[in-house]
Amino acid sequence: MRRALDVAAGCDDSADVPVGAVVYAPDGTELAVGRNEREAAHDPTAHAEILALRAAAARLGAWRLEGCTLVVTLEPCTMCAGAIVLARIGTVVFGAWEPKTGAAGSLWDVLRDRRLNHRPEVYSGVLADESAAMLRTFFDRTGPLTP
Repeated sequence: MRRALDVAAGCDDSADVPVGAVVYAPDGTELAVGRNEREAAHDPTAHAEILALRAAAARLGAWRLEGCTLVVTLEPCTMCAGAIVLARIGTVVFGAWEPKTGAAGSLWDVLRDRRLNHRPEVYSGVLADESAAMLRTFFDRTGPLTP
Protein backbone atom coordinates (compact mmCIF):
# COMPACT_ATOMS: atom_id res chain seq x y z
CA MET A 1 0.00 0.00 0.00
CA ARG A 2 2.89 2.35 0.65
CA ARG A 3 3.92 1.98 -2.99
CA ALA A 4 0.35 2.85 -4.11
CA LEU A 5 0.41 5.90 -1.83
CA ASP A 6 3.69 6.99 -3.44
CA VAL A 7 2.10 6.60 -6.89
CA ALA A 8 -0.93 8.62 -5.76
CA ALA A 9 1.36 11.36 -4.46
CA GLY A 10 2.48 11.84 -8.08
CA CYS A 11 -0.90 13.51 -8.69
CA ASP A 12 0.09 16.43 -6.42
CA ASP A 13 0.38 19.05 -9.14
CA SER A 14 -2.64 17.97 -11.13
CA ALA A 15 -6.37 18.45 -10.98
CA ASP A 16 -6.78 14.67 -10.71
CA VAL A 17 -7.93 13.09 -7.47
CA PRO A 18 -4.84 11.45 -5.93
CA VAL A 19 -5.48 7.73 -6.27
CA GLY A 20 -2.67 5.28 -6.91
CA ALA A 21 -2.76 1.65 -7.98
CA VAL A 22 -0.11 -1.06 -8.32
CA VAL A 23 -0.42 -4.50 -9.91
CA TYR A 24 1.85 -7.24 -8.61
CA ALA A 25 2.54 -10.57 -10.31
CA PRO A 26 1.86 -13.79 -8.39
CA ASP A 27 5.56 -13.87 -7.41
CA GLY A 28 5.35 -10.33 -5.96
CA THR A 29 7.09 -8.58 -8.85
CA GLU A 30 5.66 -5.15 -9.60
CA LEU A 31 4.08 -5.26 -13.05
CA ALA A 32 2.52 -1.83 -13.43
CA VAL A 33 1.32 1.30 -11.73
CA GLY A 34 -1.45 3.77 -12.48
CA ARG A 35 -2.70 7.03 -11.06
CA ASN A 36 -5.85 8.92 -11.84
CA GLU A 37 -5.51 10.79 -15.14
CA ARG A 38 -9.11 11.67 -15.99
CA GLU A 39 -8.46 15.40 -16.02
CA ALA A 40 -5.02 15.17 -17.61
CA ALA A 41 -6.16 12.78 -20.36
CA HIS A 42 -9.72 14.10 -20.72
CA ASP A 43 -10.78 10.47 -20.36
CA PRO A 44 -13.58 9.40 -18.01
CA THR A 45 -12.13 5.87 -17.87
CA ALA A 46 -8.62 6.94 -16.84
CA HIS A 47 -8.92 5.76 -13.24
CA ALA A 48 -5.79 4.52 -11.49
CA GLU A 49 -7.00 0.91 -11.46
CA ILE A 50 -7.91 0.85 -15.17
CA LEU A 51 -4.55 2.31 -16.20
CA ALA A 52 -2.64 -0.12 -13.97
CA LEU A 53 -4.63 -3.10 -15.30
CA ARG A 54 -4.03 -2.04 -18.91
CA ALA A 55 -0.29 -1.61 -18.33
CA ALA A 56 0.00 -4.95 -16.51
CA ALA A 57 -1.86 -6.77 -19.28
CA ALA A 58 0.35 -5.14 -21.91
CA ARG A 59 3.47 -6.13 -20.00
CA LEU A 60 2.33 -9.74 -19.65
CA GLY A 61 0.88 -9.89 -23.16
CA ALA A 62 -2.35 -11.30 -21.75
CA TRP A 63 -5.56 -9.76 -20.47
CA ARG A 64 -6.09 -12.45 -17.83
CA LEU A 65 -4.22 -11.34 -14.74
CA GLU A 66 -4.91 -14.51 -12.77
CA GLY A 67 -3.05 -14.71 -9.50
CA CYS A 68 -2.08 -11.03 -9.63
CA THR A 69 -2.74 -8.57 -6.84
CA LEU A 70 -4.09 -5.06 -7.30
CA VAL A 71 -3.33 -2.59 -4.53
CA VAL A 72 -5.20 0.72 -4.68
CA THR A 73 -5.50 3.63 -2.26
CA LEU A 74 -9.28 4.04 -2.66
CA GLU A 75 -12.12 1.53 -2.84
CA PRO A 76 -12.78 0.77 -6.52
CA CYS A 77 -15.86 2.19 -8.24
CA THR A 78 -18.24 0.00 -10.25
CA MET A 79 -16.32 0.51 -13.50
CA CYS A 80 -13.03 -0.47 -11.91
CA ALA A 81 -14.57 -3.34 -9.96
CA GLY A 82 -16.01 -4.70 -13.20
CA ALA A 83 -12.63 -4.46 -14.90
CA ILE A 84 -10.99 -6.21 -11.94
CA VAL A 85 -13.45 -9.09 -12.21
CA LEU A 86 -13.03 -9.33 -15.98
CA ALA A 87 -9.23 -9.30 -15.67
CA ARG A 88 -9.43 -12.20 -13.19
CA ILE A 89 -7.31 -10.38 -10.58
CA GLY A 90 -6.72 -12.77 -7.68
CA THR A 91 -6.52 -10.30 -4.81
CA VAL A 92 -7.58 -6.69 -4.28
CA VAL A 93 -6.17 -4.60 -1.44
CA PHE A 94 -7.57 -1.12 -0.92
CA GLY A 95 -7.10 1.72 1.52
CA ALA A 96 -9.85 4.28 2.07
CA TRP A 97 -13.52 3.44 1.79
CA GLU A 98 -15.60 5.37 -0.79
CA PRO A 99 -19.17 5.60 0.55
CA LYS A 100 -20.49 7.49 -2.50
CA THR A 101 -19.29 5.22 -5.30
CA GLY A 102 -17.49 2.27 -3.73
CA ALA A 103 -18.14 -1.14 -5.27
CA ALA A 104 -16.17 -3.34 -2.89
CA GLY A 105 -18.55 -3.16 0.04
CA SER A 106 -19.60 0.46 0.57
CA LEU A 107 -22.36 1.20 -1.91
CA TRP A 108 -22.22 -2.07 -3.87
CA ASP A 109 -20.09 -5.18 -3.64
CA VAL A 110 -19.31 -6.11 -7.22
CA LEU A 111 -16.11 -7.89 -6.23
CA ARG A 112 -17.93 -10.44 -4.07
CA ASP A 113 -21.11 -10.79 -6.12
CA ARG A 114 -21.83 -14.53 -6.33
CA ARG A 115 -23.60 -14.07 -9.68
CA LEU A 116 -20.30 -13.21 -11.37
CA ASN A 117 -17.88 -15.81 -12.69
CA HIS A 118 -14.87 -14.51 -10.73
CA ARG A 119 -14.50 -13.15 -7.20
CA PRO A 120 -11.11 -11.93 -6.00
CA GLU A 121 -10.04 -11.99 -2.37
CA VAL A 122 -10.55 -8.50 -0.93
CA TYR A 123 -8.62 -6.83 1.89
CA SER A 124 -10.06 -3.46 2.85
CA GLY A 125 -8.97 -0.54 4.99
CA VAL A 126 -5.22 -1.11 4.62
CA LEU A 127 -3.54 2.18 5.62
CA ALA A 128 -7.01 3.70 5.29
CA ASP A 129 -6.17 6.73 7.45
CA GLU A 130 -3.17 7.64 5.29
CA SER A 131 -5.14 7.14 2.08
CA ALA A 132 -8.05 9.22 3.38
CA ALA A 133 -5.71 11.97 4.59
CA MET A 134 -4.24 12.35 1.10
CA LEU A 135 -7.75 12.68 -0.34
CA ARG A 136 -8.81 15.18 2.35
CA THR A 137 -5.74 17.32 1.62
CA PHE A 138 -6.63 17.32 -2.08
CA PHE A 139 -10.27 18.31 -1.51
CA ASP A 140 -9.29 20.95 1.07
CA ARG A 141 -7.10 22.49 -1.65
CA THR A 142 -9.45 22.13 -4.61
CA GLY A 143 -12.93 22.03 -3.11
CA PRO A 144 -15.51 19.41 -4.03
CA LEU A 145 -15.64 17.96 -7.54
CA THR A 146 -18.23 19.48 -9.84
CA PRO A 147 -20.33 17.32 -12.16
